[in-house]
Amino acid sequence: MSADSGPAVTEGRGEIELIMHDLTPRILKVVRVEDLSRTMRRIVVGGAALEGFPYVTMAPDDHVKLFFPDAATGRIAMPEIGPDGMRLPSEGPRPVARDYTVRAFDRESLELTLDFVLHSHGIAGAWASKAAPGDEVGVLGPRGSHIYPTGYDWYLLAADETALPALCRWIEELPSDARVVAFAEVADEHSELTAPGREEVELTYLHRGSAEPGTTTLLADAVRACEFPDGEMFAWVAGEAGSIKPIRSYLTRELGLARGRAKVDGYWRLGKADHDHHEVIEEDD
Repeated sequence: MSADSGPAVTEGRGEIELIMHDLTPRILKVVRVEDLSRTMRRIVVGGAALEGFPYVTMAPDDHVKLFFPDAATGRIAMPEIGPDGMRLPSEGPRPVARDYTVRAFDRESLELTLDFVLHSHGIAGAWASKAAPGDEVGVLGPRGSHIYPTGYDWYLLAADETALPALCRWIEELPSDARVVAFAEVADEHSELTAPGREEVELTYLHRGSAEPGTTTLLADAVRACEFPDGEMFAWVAGEAGSIKPIRSYLTRELGLARGRAKVDGYWRLGKADHDHHEVIEEDD
């Protein structure tokens, strides 16, 4: 996902490369379900329709739009694809979609892995909490992939639960000798994930306890208090738009980090059911 307007040069350490893909609507079936933690469920979907699915490495925030069956009819309403991209149908039920990170894709078995934060509200959470092998879901995308540079001395990563799948992909796909300092906000120890094991990674979990998601300053405080290693860094931050806004200001205004070296992306917004993650997080005046 990207809150910025496009790729940017990263000052001699490589640049963010944007690759666009053809949009192909797919109806896929759940293959298996696995609970990763008390609050995160992995759902693997598959089918022959995944032939040609676009998957590239070092594009950890690639995402697809998921379309869920209608609660009453079981029908999955999908958008039409025209010369200008996705187009909603003029008649019948309007498709309702939510964006989810592509956690992994297996080209041989044609299986797509998606991780869901479990909660009692919302169409995606309700579907994920009951999903079972054989259930169907509509998938569209990715529309494009932002491929991140790998030549920096170290990487600062910060995320809440919604961005944990992308954070784990970052850790997996960066070169093995790349140093990573990462922070992840979760409810408690029961919501922690076992991150991909590798050296040169310092991952700190921040527990918000009884506080509601998106209402704390845990990530912002941790980034501000972090003692940065030597060398040039690239920063990637994702989570609730309001709570990570101070991090963007700190990195770009106070530290003077160039735009092309900091991606701060609002995956969701407190109180808004269908937040547009492409919306740029504006800095305070």
